[in-house]
Amino acid sequence: MRPSEAKRRYDDACAATHGMDIIGERWALPIMRELMLGPRRFGELRRSLPAISANVLTQRLGDLETAGIVRKSKLPPPASVQVYGLTEWGQQAGPVFQALGRWAARSPLHDPTRPFSPVSLMLSLRTMIDVQRAGDLALRLGFRFGDEDFHWTIDRGAVTLGRGLPDDPHIVFGGDPGGVAALVYGGVPLAALEAQGALTVAGDRALAERLRDYFPMPDKAALT
Repeated sequence: MRPSEAKRRYDDACAATHGMDIIGERWALPIMRELMLGPRRFGELRRSLPAISANVLTQRLGDLETAGIVRKSKLPPPASVQVYGLTEWGQQAGPVFQALGRWAARSPLHDPTRPFSPVSLMLSLRTMIDVQRAGDLALRLGFRFGDEDFHWTIDRGAVTLGRGLPDDPHIVFGGDPGGVAALVYGGVPLAALEAQGALTVAGDRALAERLRDYFPMPDKAALT
Protein backbone atom coordinates (compact mmCIF):
# COMPACT_ATOMS: atom_id res chain seq x y z
CA MET A 1 0.00 0.00 0.00
CA ARG A 2 1.34 3.43 -0.95
CA PRO A 3 1.70 5.98 1.93
CA SER A 4 -0.86 8.26 0.27
CA GLU A 5 -3.36 5.35 0.21
CA ALA A 6 -2.72 4.51 3.86
CA LYS A 7 -3.55 8.08 4.85
CA ARG A 8 -6.93 7.79 3.16
CA ARG A 9 -7.89 4.68 5.12
CA TYR A 10 -10.43 5.10 7.89
CA ASP A 11 -8.63 2.80 10.34
CA ASP A 12 -12.01 1.69 11.68
CA ALA A 13 -13.17 -1.84 12.58
CA CYS A 14 -16.72 -1.20 11.28
CA ALA A 15 -17.24 -3.58 8.35
CA ALA A 16 -19.24 -0.97 6.40
CA THR A 17 -16.40 1.49 6.81
CA HIS A 18 -13.94 -1.18 5.70
CA GLY A 19 -16.12 -1.65 2.63
CA MET A 20 -15.62 2.03 1.81
CA ASP A 21 -11.88 1.50 2.17
CA ILE A 22 -12.16 -1.16 -0.53
CA ILE A 23 -14.57 0.43 -3.02
CA GLY A 24 -14.73 4.08 -1.99
CA GLU A 25 -12.20 5.33 -4.53
CA ARG A 26 -13.63 7.38 -7.42
CA TRP A 27 -14.81 5.15 -10.31
CA ALA A 28 -14.58 1.90 -8.33
CA LEU A 29 -18.37 1.48 -8.04
CA PRO A 30 -19.17 2.37 -11.68
CA ILE A 31 -16.57 -0.16 -12.83
CA MET A 32 -18.12 -2.84 -10.65
CA ARG A 33 -21.56 -1.89 -11.96
CA GLU A 34 -20.45 -2.36 -15.56
CA LEU A 35 -19.19 -5.86 -14.73
CA MET A 36 -22.40 -7.01 -13.03
CA LEU A 37 -23.73 -8.64 -16.23
CA GLY A 38 -20.53 -10.43 -17.14
CA PRO A 39 -16.87 -9.86 -18.07
CA ARG A 40 -15.90 -6.93 -20.30
CA ARG A 41 -12.91 -5.96 -22.35
CA PHE A 42 -10.92 -2.89 -21.37
CA GLY A 43 -12.16 -1.00 -24.44
CA GLU A 44 -15.77 -1.90 -23.66
CA LEU A 45 -15.39 -0.45 -20.18
CA ARG A 46 -13.96 2.73 -21.64
CA ARG A 47 -16.95 3.10 -23.96
CA SER A 48 -19.40 2.53 -21.10
CA LEU A 49 -17.56 5.02 -18.86
CA PRO A 50 -16.51 7.75 -21.33
CA ALA A 51 -15.44 10.21 -18.64
CA ILE A 52 -12.75 7.93 -17.19
CA SER A 53 -9.19 8.08 -18.51
CA ALA A 54 -7.32 4.95 -19.57
CA ASN A 55 -4.79 5.47 -16.78
CA VAL A 56 -7.41 5.77 -14.07
CA LEU A 57 -9.32 2.75 -15.40
CA THR A 58 -6.13 0.70 -15.36
CA GLN A 59 -5.38 1.79 -11.79
CA ARG A 60 -8.88 1.10 -10.49
CA LEU A 61 -9.02 -2.32 -12.14
CA GLY A 62 -5.70 -3.13 -10.50
CA ASP A 63 -6.97 -1.95 -7.11
CA LEU A 64 -10.14 -4.02 -7.42
CA GLU A 65 -8.13 -7.05 -8.50
CA THR A 66 -5.83 -6.67 -5.50
CA ALA A 67 -8.89 -6.44 -3.25
CA GLY A 68 -10.27 -9.73 -4.63
CA ILE A 69 -13.26 -8.10 -6.34
CA VAL A 70 -12.14 -8.29 -9.99
CA ARG A 71 -10.36 -11.11 -11.82
CA LYS A 72 -8.56 -10.97 -15.18
CA SER A 73 -9.07 -13.85 -17.58
CA LYS A 74 -8.65 -14.64 -21.26
CA LEU A 75 -11.45 -15.57 -23.61
CA PRO A 76 -10.96 -18.86 -25.48
CA PRO A 77 -10.05 -18.86 -29.19
CA PRO A 78 -10.86 -17.40 -31.59
CA ALA A 79 -11.30 -14.24 -29.46
CA SER A 80 -8.24 -14.84 -27.24
CA VAL A 81 -8.52 -11.41 -25.61
CA GLN A 82 -8.19 -10.35 -21.98
CA VAL A 83 -11.35 -9.49 -20.09
CA TYR A 84 -12.18 -8.31 -16.59
CA GLY A 85 -14.95 -9.89 -14.53
CA LEU A 86 -16.22 -9.88 -10.99
CA THR A 87 -15.20 -12.65 -8.63
CA GLU A 88 -17.91 -14.56 -6.80
CA TRP A 89 -17.46 -12.24 -3.84
CA GLY A 90 -17.53 -9.17 -6.08
CA GLN A 91 -20.81 -10.35 -7.63
CA GLN A 92 -22.34 -10.53 -4.17
CA ALA A 93 -22.26 -6.73 -4.06
CA GLY A 94 -25.36 -6.69 -6.31
CA PRO A 95 -27.83 -6.17 -3.43
CA VAL A 96 -25.61 -3.37 -2.13
CA PHE A 97 -26.05 -1.54 -5.44
CA GLN A 98 -29.81 -2.04 -5.26
CA ALA A 99 -30.08 -0.75 -1.69
CA LEU A 100 -27.84 2.23 -2.44
CA GLY A 101 -29.81 3.00 -5.60
CA ARG A 102 -33.18 2.92 -3.84
CA TRP A 103 -31.82 5.16 -1.08
CA ALA A 104 -30.09 7.64 -3.41
CA ALA A 105 -33.14 7.92 -5.70
CA ARG A 106 -34.75 9.96 -2.90
CA SER A 107 -32.03 12.60 -3.14
CA PRO A 108 -33.45 15.98 -4.20
CA LEU A 109 -30.37 16.32 -6.43
CA HIS A 110 -30.84 13.03 -8.30
CA ASP A 111 -31.85 13.42 -11.94
CA PRO A 112 -33.02 10.13 -13.51
CA THR A 113 -32.92 11.62 -17.01
CA ARG A 114 -29.12 12.02 -17.07
CA PRO A 115 -27.05 9.61 -19.22
CA PHE A 116 -27.31 5.87 -18.53
CA SER A 117 -25.02 3.12 -19.73
CA PRO A 118 -26.93 0.05 -20.98
CA VAL A 119 -25.86 -2.04 -17.99
CA SER A 120 -26.73 0.77 -15.60
CA LEU A 121 -30.23 0.93 -17.09
CA MET A 122 -30.76 -2.83 -16.71
CA LEU A 123 -29.69 -2.72 -13.06
CA SER A 124 -31.77 0.39 -12.44
CA LEU A 125 -34.92 -1.29 -13.75
CA ARG A 126 -34.29 -4.21 -11.41
CA THR A 127 -33.87 -1.80 -8.51
CA MET A 128 -36.88 0.41 -9.16
CA ILE A 129 -39.52 -2.17 -10.14
CA ASP A 130 -42.43 -2.15 -7.72
CA VAL A 131 -43.19 -5.87 -7.44
CA GLN A 132 -46.44 -5.21 -5.58
CA ARG A 133 -47.76 -3.07 -8.42
CA ALA A 134 -46.53 -5.62 -10.94
CA GLY A 135 -48.37 -8.41 -9.15
CA ASP A 136 -48.64 -11.45 -11.43
CA LEU A 137 -47.38 -9.51 -14.44
CA ALA A 138 -45.38 -11.56 -16.94
CA LEU A 139 -43.27 -9.18 -19.02
CA ARG A 140 -40.39 -9.80 -21.42
CA LEU A 141 -38.45 -6.74 -22.51
CA GLY A 142 -35.63 -6.68 -25.05
CA PHE A 143 -33.14 -3.87 -25.60
CA ARG A 144 -30.86 -3.20 -28.57
CA PHE A 145 -28.26 -0.50 -27.92
CA GLY A 146 -25.73 -0.37 -30.72
CA ASP A 147 -24.18 -3.84 -31.01
CA GLU A 148 -25.33 -4.89 -27.52
CA ASP A 149 -28.56 -6.78 -26.78
CA PHE A 150 -30.12 -7.24 -23.35
CA HIS A 151 -33.16 -8.85 -21.77
CA TRP A 152 -35.15 -7.85 -18.70
CA THR A 153 -38.07 -10.02 -17.61
CA ILE A 154 -40.42 -10.29 -14.68
CA ASP A 155 -42.72 -13.23 -13.93
CA ARG A 156 -44.83 -13.14 -10.76
CA GLY A 157 -42.33 -10.85 -9.04
CA ALA A 158 -39.16 -12.69 -10.09
CA VAL A 159 -36.83 -10.48 -12.15
CA THR A 160 -34.14 -11.82 -14.48
CA LEU A 161 -31.81 -9.79 -16.65
CA GLY A 162 -28.76 -10.33 -18.77
CA ARG A 163 -27.26 -10.15 -22.22
CA GLY A 164 -29.11 -11.26 -25.33
CA LEU A 165 -32.72 -10.71 -26.35
CA PRO A 166 -35.46 -12.72 -24.62
CA ASP A 167 -37.55 -15.33 -26.38
CA ASP A 168 -40.82 -13.90 -27.73
CA PRO A 169 -40.41 -10.38 -26.24
CA HIS A 170 -43.44 -8.20 -25.62
CA ILE A 171 -41.39 -5.08 -26.46
CA VAL A 172 -37.96 -4.45 -27.95
CA PHE A 173 -36.52 -0.99 -27.31
CA GLY A 174 -33.77 0.57 -29.37
CA GLY A 175 -32.03 3.89 -29.49
CA ASP A 176 -30.45 5.27 -26.34
CA PRO A 177 -30.70 4.01 -22.73
CA GLY A 178 -31.54 7.56 -21.68
CA GLY A 179 -34.59 7.41 -23.91
CA VAL A 180 -35.90 4.39 -22.01
CA ALA A 181 -35.22 6.18 -18.71
CA ALA A 182 -37.08 9.26 -19.94
CA LEU A 183 -40.09 7.08 -20.83
CA VAL A 184 -40.13 4.96 -17.68
CA TYR A 185 -38.90 7.43 -15.04
CA GLY A 186 -39.46 10.84 -16.60
CA GLY A 187 -42.93 10.31 -18.02
CA VAL A 188 -41.94 11.64 -21.45
CA PRO A 189 -44.49 10.48 -24.06
CA LEU A 190 -43.32 7.71 -26.36
CA ALA A 191 -44.17 9.68 -29.50
CA ALA A 192 -42.02 12.60 -28.37
CA LEU A 193 -39.02 10.35 -27.75
CA GLU A 194 -39.45 8.72 -31.13
CA ALA A 195 -39.64 12.12 -32.81
CA GLN A 196 -36.39 13.11 -31.09
CA GLY A 197 -34.69 9.92 -32.28
CA ALA A 198 -34.04 8.95 -28.66
CA LEU A 199 -36.07 5.74 -28.73
CA THR A 200 -37.49 3.10 -31.03
CA VAL A 201 -40.15 0.58 -30.04
CA ALA A 202 -41.17 -2.70 -31.62
CA GLY A 203 -44.08 -4.58 -30.10
CA ASP A 204 -46.86 -3.58 -27.73
CA ARG A 205 -46.82 0.22 -27.76
CA ALA A 206 -49.69 0.57 -25.29
CA LEU A 207 -47.79 -1.60 -22.81
CA ALA A 208 -44.65 0.49 -23.38
CA GLU A 209 -46.61 3.60 -22.38
CA ARG A 210 -47.82 1.87 -19.20
CA LEU A 211 -44.38 0.79 -18.01
CA ARG A 212 -43.99 3.93 -15.90
CA ASP A 213 -46.78 2.61 -13.67
CA TYR A 214 -44.53 -0.25 -12.55
CA PHE A 215 -41.41 1.84 -11.92
CA PRO A 216 -42.53 4.68 -9.65
CA MET A 217 -39.86 7.08 -8.46
CA PRO A 218 -39.83 7.53 -4.66
CA ASP A 219 -40.74 10.81 -2.99
CA LYS A 220 -37.77 13.11 -2.62
CA ALA A 221 -36.29 13.69 0.81
CA ALA A 222 -36.58 17.17 2.28
CA LEU A 223 -33.53 19.42 2.14
CA THR A 224 -34.30 20.90 5.55
